[in-house]
Amino acid sequence: MKTVIISDINHLNIAADVIQKGGLVAAPTETVYGLCANALNPASVRSIFKAKGRPSDNPLIVHIADQSMLSNLVTSISDEALLLMKTFWPGPLTLIFKASSLVPKEVTAGLDTVAIRLPSHPVMQKLIDLSGVPLAAPSANTSGKPSPTNAQRVIEDLDGKVDVIIDGGSSSVGVESTVLDMTSDVPVILRPGGITYEMLRAVLKTVIIDRAISHTLSADLLPKAPGMKYTHYAPNAEVFIVKGHSEAVMIKISELIKLSKSQGKAVGILATDETSHLFHADLVLSAGPEADLNVIAANLFEKLREFDDAHIDIVYSLAFPKEGIGYAVMNRLEKSASYHIIEV
Repeated sequence: MKTVIISDINHLNIAADVIQKGGLVAAPTETVYGLCANALNPASVRSIFKAKGRPSDNPLIVHIADQSMLSNLVTSISDEALLLMKTFWPGPLTLIFKASSLVPKEVTAGLDTVAIRLPSHPVMQKLIDLSGVPLAAPSANTSGKPSPTNAQRVIEDLDGKVDVIIDGGSSSVGVESTVLDMTSDVPVILRPGGITYEMLRAVLKTVIIDRAISHTLSADLLPKAPGMKYTHYAPNAEVFIVKGHSEAVMIKISELIKLSKSQGKAVGILATDETSHLFHADLVLSAGPEADLNVIAANLFEKLREFDDAHIDIVYSLAFPKEGIGYAVMNRLEKSASYHIIEV
């Protein structure tokens, strides 16, 4: 398959035609790039899983261009859901509803629920509108690798596996959407993201964080949201998070650098603007300033990919505050490290 690269928004009709004919299009969203197919076409949806190498029991998020597309996809919409849509849509919030019979089981991974969001990125909105159908769209990467936040990373993973890649610049949020289950008595966060717990609590009376966010689901359980079960966001390097008092962390990482280099390993460090100069490794990268977790979130996946570019064997990362979007940053980082955390 020859992949067409589009960088002119005026040529989106080419991509929309591909969608209508059952093909695959990688497109930018404000969170990360998505791999899009007609969500109502089972064969098209199956091709997403094949292109990504994604397990078929990992459900997909359906993207819509306006709320009028929602009614055919779900059985009911609660007052709380309406309030959330009014407050946060378009934006990085995915809501889980009971699915209508129109939604293929390939999208829901056999569950009776469907995850839906209305993205704010103008390119994605226009692609959905021109296609005339809701789009199933997981991240546009090889399954398990860090999600792509620019078109070049999509090309590296999916060139020759998809019909079209749309270059819409860098994603602004940098981590996937928050997933909120609206089918329980109390809304439950199944994946933290750009809409934070604090933002949701300002709108909802009660919201719960699912304990599975900080653990891997057992093999016999079906995930209700993407990213809950399988290895995700991981570079080729082995990743460790070093956590504790700042001075002790610096000393420990320096010791780990020496140990790993004595074993012949290429060592990478994920630090901040304020700390990157303190380390002497093969590659030291800053995720951003300590005080700006939004910048750190936007940079995280790209920095993890840069370690692969440099053929780094082992990465030691600082821990970031679990507050605001920092909760989503640490969720992705812990998964990339397979929960290998060194406490000091």
